[in-house]
Amino acid sequence: MYSSATTPTPTATRTALRPPTAAAGRPGPKQVPPPSRPAAPRGADGRTTDARVPAGRTALGLRGPEAAPPAGGRIPLARQADGRVLRGPHRPGQPGGPERIDPSSLQTPAVRAALASVARICPAFTPRQVLREGSRHILVAGTIGRAPVVAKCLAPQAVRSEYFEQLVADFHHEVAVYRAFVRHRPPVRLPRLVAADHDRCVLVMERVPGRPAARERHPVNAPTPGEVRALLTAVRTLNLWRPPTDVFQPRMDYQLEIARYHSVGQLTDRDAGDLRGLLHGLGHTPLQLCHGDALLSNMLLAPSGPVLVDWEQAGWYLPGYDLAVLWSVLSGDTAARRQISQLAQSGGTLARDAFLVNLVLVLMREIRLYDVPGAGEEQRIMIRRLYDDAALARRAVRAAVGTR
Repeated sequence: MYSSATTPTPTATRTALRPPTAAAGRPGPKQVPPPSRPAAPRGADGRTTDARVPAGRTALGLRGPEAAPPAGGRIPLARQADGRVLRGPHRPGQPGGPERIDPSSLQTPAVRAALASVARICPAFTPRQVLREGSRHILVAGTIGRAPVVAKCLAPQAVRSEYFEQLVADFHHEVAVYRAFVRHRPPVRLPRLVAADHDRCVLVMERVPGRPAARERHPVNAPTPGEVRALLTAVRTLNLWRPPTDVFQPRMDYQLEIARYHSVGQLTDRDAGDLRGLLHGLGHTPLQLCHGDALLSNMLLAPSGPVLVDWEQAGWYLPGYDLAVLWSVLSGDTAARRQISQLAQSGGTLARDAFLVNLVLVLMREIRLYDVPGAGEEQRIMIRRLYDDAALARRAVRAAVGTR
């Protein structure tokens, strides 16, 4: 919750692809450096997960993968295992969920350094809980007076990372987005900005009461149909908004992304040619404002409706990018995928083609993140499912090329 740690960390050493340079000079989708050891395939509560794979026709109208064995499960974020959250009883009036933290977690060197940075811009901040202490960000829940807030800081480990410049650029962009939303209120709910330090990479925001729509990147249990409808409505409302600000820039160079995945063998010559053919026809299609990381774990289900958090990748994309991200992680919910596909095609042929281009590239990224040496059986089940989804998307792309 409130964390950009929803981007998964690969589970074994593998040569990482360098993030592309976006069309407007901004980095492309964030790539996370691989750890030295594979992460255990466990959920946020430490328990293994179960895989659920739909059978029959999928939302794209093509034959989907056969049902996977009942054993096994999805691989959640490796960084979720890095947190120090201990679950306990909920205290009345305390928003954000039932988690309680051992006070010693507030005394680690990294957290103490983060709290010192927060104190520079919010002297009245009183820390209560360490929501996450990962390799990229540290999140601490606390209060300013009676107001519940969350402080987000760049972790000290990120300074020593080879991706440091990209992480800093993403953090600066998120600060700029929150400041822009103060001047130009978006049509969707998001945490209110309290304070920010651009130089020290500190962001303090309102803590919204609610729960994440999912705690994993690829959730086993999808939200209810009503929750899915509410989330899709929020995403579509954002996508149709044209903000009067120059903060948002194109965040992906599509030609470069195709070339990267083609060069490492994830896309065949025909795949790359088909995608370039669709892109050529989309040359004059207006870009769409997207969240850029529209995972269920970046959406809170609050009493007032969905709340979107983690705006590091917000910017202009081809239409349907957020929908493609949601489609890729909702493999266990055929009805939701069908609904997403219908939304993507409701804008006509060009909107459909843009969605398919986005979908193939998003699935290539997911495969790249998870298909690594040393994967366990549960992870291999998920990898096979991703390859099945990618094959389905490729066939849909070829069909779209054939109808043009």
